[in-house]
Amino acid sequence: MVKLLDQFLPGTREMRSVYCEELMRLAEENRDIVAINCDLTSSMGMKPFAQRFPERAFNVGIAEANGCSMAGGMSVGGLIPFFHTFAVFASRRVCDQVFMSCAYPGLNVKIIGGDVGISATYNGGTHMSFEDMAVLSAIPGLCILEPSDPVMLRCLVRQMAGSYGVQYLRMPRKQVVSLYDESSSFEIGKAALIREGSDLTIIAAGFLVYQALLAAEQLEEKGTSARVVDMFTIKPVDAQCIAESARKTGAIVTVENHQIRGGLGSAVSDIVVQNCPVPMEFVGVHDEFGEVGQQDYLMRRFGMDADSIVKACEKVLRRKKEEEN
Repeated sequence: MVKLLDQFLPGTREMRSVYCEELMRLAEENRDIVAINCDLTSSMGMKPFAQRFPERAFNVGIAEANGCSMAGGMSVGGLIPFFHTFAVFASRRVCDQVFMSCAYPGLNVKIIGGDVGISATYNGGTHMSFEDMAVLSAIPGLCILEPSDPVMLRCLVRQMAGSYGVQYLRMPRKQVVSLYDESSSFEIGKAALIREGSDLTIIAAGFLVYQALLAAEQLEEKGTSARVVDMFTIKPVDAQCIAESARKTGAIVTVENHQIRGGLGSAVSDIVVQNCPVPMEFVGVHDEFGEVGQQDYLMRRFGMDADSIVKACEKVLRRKKEEEN
């Protein structure tokens, strides 16, 4: 069951703290869970885990490739390794290790990438992972997740710990707007339909789901009915939900904190073109590198805010009308 809060609330807890707490709770229940840090124990919020389970917390230093291969070896030994670092290091820097040491031998490794996209803010373009999903999505069998708030994060981490395979979860480290009631539950591979609509569908992921909801409210004031889908599993993407949305609304806008190629937009368009071709627009990064700035500025700079989503929706509606005529 998925239930939105009656009123969306500013985040009071950092996502990294929620992640650490949930992993500690799971580690209390399962002694096979271990954590691998890459000189970012504090930055990724994992100090409490290291203090509570010193024999199960390993800091390999600034050696992400070694840490990722180490995670694969631990999986061979029957452990459940959670390997966490900044998203740029968890994708670009260790791509070959993810492929060779984890996915190719069919192991059980959980990869957490922090500070995704514009949430890297003042770390700037070098640390702004606009391409992590594109880098990792081509690896066979690898699952990609992006939670939109703390409630969803806890639910997905629990499922990761309880399922087998190589999974990559991308998230901001800091606070995000709380969207979901604590009673909500989510299933990996199944999208969450969080707002019904008939004129078009907005498919979003991560903390931009909130911007998609704001855009839907703005559109409603203009007489447009927008369906909103939280597509927190980018791979394997929920093909049934996408095809149904295309048939019911006749137009789709994707919203992601990532390059529009190789991420959510690409995954959705693959399904649309095979099942029910409809006009699409893509909100995200258009073949650019990141830059330094506050998150609100960067959201506007790269056209990810609610106003930009509304413009994309209005454009796709014009195209829909032209095709109908």
